[in-house]
Amino acid sequence: MPEQITFIHTADLHLDSPFIGLSHIPEHIFKKVKDSTFDALSQLVQAAVSRNVDFVLITGDLFDNEKQNLKAQIRLKRAFEELHRHQINVYLSYGNHDFINGNVHPVEFPENVFVFPDENVTSFTFEKNGQKMASIYGFSYENRAVTENKTSEYQPSEIHNLFHIAMLHGSLSSNTEHDVYAPFQLGDLTEKDYDYWALGHIHKREILKENPAVVYPGNIQGRNRKESGAKGCYHVELTSSGATLTFVPLQSIQFNELNVDVADCINPHHLEQKIQQEISSISTHIPQLLHLNLKNSFAEVSRWNNDGYLQDMLELINESLAHQANWKMIYRYKIEQTDFVNDQQLAEGHHFAGELIRHIDGSDIQSHLSELYRNRLARKYMSPLNDDDENEIKQRAKQLLIDELLQHGGE
Repeated sequence: MPEQITFIHTADLHLDSPFIGLSHIPEHIFKKVKDSTFDALSQLVQAAVSRNVDFVLITGDLFDNEKQNLKAQIRLKRAFEELHRHQINVYLSYGNHDFINGNVHPVEFPENVFVFPDENVTSFTFEKNGQKMASIYGFSYENRAVTENKTSEYQPSEIHNLFHIAMLHGSLSSNTEHDVYAPFQLGDLTEKDYDYWALGHIHKREILKENPAVVYPGNIQGRNRKESGAKGCYHVELTSSGATLTFVPLQSIQFNELNVDVADCINPHHLEQKIQQEISSISTHIPQLLHLNLKNSFAEVSRWNNDGYLQDMLELINESLAHQANWKMIYRYKIEQTDFVNDQQLAEGHHFAGELIRHIDGSDIQSHLSELYRNRLARKYMSPLNDDDENEIKQRAKQLLIDELLQHGGE
């Protein structure tokens, strides 16, 4: 077996992601956000070149949409050409977002790029200086979904003096947080005689097992509040004794949550100072998109919000930060009201407020939005609501209605 090979393991580039729900932020910042997946791609290439790796693995979802626009394809081709100039190979598979049959106008990649052509598990052999070093196995999605367990098709060759690396865009069959594609059990992978499993599809970075290494690198650029923190790839050094992994951050902007305790804020000016102090305490060299959580709030904070004071204040704060080199932007906020009215207690009451709360809790948010989702133009700018989104809408509605009822003496 060769002494060592080194490679970059990445997945879920989602180039040209539309960043739905962020078009309200200032134009110059939104442009930076829209370009962030391409900026992360450039950082990926730089990481591969500076570390002088043997090859790059990209395990699915290079593009955000199966109908890949020309800009995204050409930017990716140029990135591969730069890797070619440094004699770095690329092995890639397509996933559920960029499945093969969805792209009717694919561009031709340079000769250093090896694409798994269909849903049959096949392999490529990596050679260096005329010596065979590794066999790399994988498949591409031909259509939007692969629902069967593909692990039985992964059969490493009987050549023992090579590293055997498997690429799989899929998810644990027990995963309840994401759509399950190409489902597998961890034991399905570890019982195979592979030195490294290069996974894709899950955007949260995670090492499922260390020996053999079974790894999700996560996506290279966060795209919403649920994809917060550092995003990037793994630099892998693989030897006969195992894999050494080094995380390499690639993101050009970062989504993060900012929790501010406002229990002691007695007026809007005091609240503004508290938020400014918390933002100033963030130490970072990367622009930040912040989801602000106002915690331990009281009734007055909701009234400031209803009267428009809070929105005006956040706009002023954003204006003061938006033109800094490493800007920070509050793009979304949430009020966590804890000492005003317990809506659960209200829901148990036999009065109008209780009936109102019960009605909201039992309502189907999606049914009220169905007409919007059927509209072709509106649908372009809307993403499906998940359970957290629906709960947040209901909670906000309850806060608004209860506040108005009690403010005017209702029950």
